[in-house]
Amino acid sequence: MNKRVAPSVELQAAIERLLTGDLAEGLANAERLAEIGRLGARLALQRGVEEEVDAFLGRTRYERTPEARGWRNGNRPRQVQTAEGELEIQMPQIRGAAEKFVSSVIPNGRTALRTRPLEALIIGAWVRGLSDRDIESLVEEAGLGQLSKSAVCEITKELRARYRAFRARGLGEIELLVLFCDAIYLPTRPSGAKEGVLVAWGYDETGQRVLLDVTLGQRERFEDWLEMGRGLVRRGLRAPMLVVTDGAPGLIRAMEELWPDSDRQRCTVHVLRNLVAKLPKKDAELRTRIEAAYWAALDEATSPADGEARLRRLVTDLERQYPSAAACLADDLPALCVHLAYPLRLRKRLRSTNLLERSLEEVKRRTKVIGRFPGETSCLSLCWAVLDLFIASARGLALTALEHRQLAQMRAARMAQTPESLTA
Repeated sequence: MNKRVAPSVELQAAIERLLTGDLAEGLANAERLAEIGRLGARLALQRGVEEEVDAFLGRTRYERTPEARGWRNGNRPRQVQTAEGELEIQMPQIRGAAEKFVSSVIPNGRTALRTRPLEALIIGAWVRGLSDRDIESLVEEAGLGQLSKSAVCEITKELRARYRAFRARGLGEIELLVLFCDAIYLPTRPSGAKEGVLVAWGYDETGQRVLLDVTLGQRERFEDWLEMGRGLVRRGLRAPMLVVTDGAPGLIRAMEELWPDSDRQRCTVHVLRNLVAKLPKKDAELRTRIEAAYWAALDEATSPADGEARLRRLVTDLERQYPSAAACLADDLPALCVHLAYPLRLRKRLRSTNLLERSLEEVKRRTKVIGRFPGETSCLSLCWAVLDLFIASARGLALTALEHRQLAQMRAARMAQTPESLTA
């Protein structure tokens, strides 16, 4: 490595050599595409670190200024875990500074960073409905070299291939703590009605997030959800401890048929929305009071039975003046309190599909500018890519040793009660 040349400059040159050499002829080579992704990830991180150092020292490389607060003294290689695998970043060594330089781009420890610059760039271009020529310009402006039209096409094909690989991968090694299911309706074809895109993701027994499936579901019927669930089972997914859903009858019925011994939690946020919608719109004070009472009943409950008793008192309070609201709350009420059997700190994370709903809103926001998709393959691969990036950036459960023991005891107790159905 040339010490007088910034590491980012050498990385950019390496990318340009890959893109302008014989790439047009051998672009279908998945290994070469993967190398472009790794180099792009390194370049994004390396530039971030170098810009941090410029700001810290008050000057760029080889710039002389009286305001400088120290100087560079070479680089030290640092291994960083990312979505593209383990990458080597050259960390500048600082001398003569009054305080220690600490990078915010590369945190201390070996925390995995989600860095997919080339892939994210192409996804962003798709989302904005850019042409191949626009994408070529975008990649060049981002400092990832020159990209031909054929290269863009091949990279988009690679993303579709990744989506197919995602749907084909085995799930037998995943021990699922909680499964979240929801759907979004998108114009998947050049003409016709919008169709449902079904999504399943969850937390595994270590507390890590895992995206499980993104598939077409037509009208979100029982048969659609059942087919998706059977696909997960065929790929080796075992029964989750807990399934969290909204109130869609077809979804509930499918989950109960697929995993009858799993706990089922009704999304508390969906129920509250439906409940408040049945109260007088002009009575804001009433709505606020009922909402506060609803959350207090769940937050202060010590067990599922206690939570159910508290909510039934709220149903009684509503019955005389607001029977529709009372019936809404009473329907499937026990399923609102299932999360109260789980460790205290996890309860708010397990009682709604909020994170999945937010990720679907992000999909809707990004795809709105496209209009209609050319076909279901483009729609599903884009939805998968956006969801993968969004869910990967969300925090996990960060389970404590005590919570691990509590969950293990719950699982063991359930296995002892119904061993055959849960291990089938």
